[in-house]
Amino acid sequence: MSVALELLNRDRILAELPDVACNRLSRLEVYPTLDSTNAYLLEGARAGWPSGAVCLAERQTAGRGRQGRNWVTPFGAGLAFSLLWRFEVSPEALGGLSLVTGIAVARALQNLGVLEVGLKWPNDIWWHERKLGGILLESGGTARMFYVVAGIGLNVALPDPDAALIDQPWVDLREILGAVPVDRNRLAAALIGDLIGAFCRFQESGFAGFTEEWVRFDRVRGRRVHLQLPNTTVAGIARGVDATGALLLETEDGRLSSYLGGEIGLRVGS
Repeated sequence: MSVALELLNRDRILAELPDVACNRLSRLEVYPTLDSTNAYLLEGARAGWPSGAVCLAERQTAGRGRQGRNWVTPFGAGLAFSLLWRFEVSPEALGGLSLVTGIAVARALQNLGVLEVGLKWPNDIWWHERKLGGILLESGGTARMFYVVAGIGLNVALPDPDAALIDQPWVDLREILGAVPVDRNRLAAALIGDLIGAFCRFQESGFAGFTEEWVRFDRVRGRRVHLQLPNTTVAGIARGVDATGALLLETEDGRLSSYLGGEIGLRVGS
């Protein structure tokens, strides 16, 4: 049975946003096609756009994930958006922001009925160990005028030909929710609202204010993992994260070491 395509609508998204988020929103733009919502807002950031700019696209022609990977974004089949935020702190104080972004996304999805959503450090949205979405943070500026662009990509209802291009276990909201239709405008508003709220909290408390929530969504803690570093691979047991959001890894000799995200890949298993 075919399902009518629901296009993203700026007015509907704004109507669904909580007042707190609307007050911090500086602009909201929706496009049929962009190369990348992150690239678009990075250009805006360099042009001086204020904090709270959000951009959504029905389709991305050059969507990106971490470590240069492509992110498949067929027209109207997912949700791709980015948020520009300016922080009045040094870049060193932003440790854990990628994890906070994941927490905001997971919380919003849980509230919309995706009850078993989880997070795979540092920035994968998981459901039953299959990838539902991903996060890409990019940044720039100077120490006192530092900005971050947080890009979110979620699988909503991927067509089979496009899904065949994905090189890892994946899932979309259509499969998870079954007969429950996905209102993409409501979904977009929920994600944007939770993300803006999380970034406001992060400015006040840093990652310390989110550690308990991370534990609730963490699907890696206590499991054997392999970290793929730029020049080597390290194996051990994941022991959660530290106060900066770095992964704590216990190796076979009993030592506990911390690893920050960046160019590190993580694989769960033996």
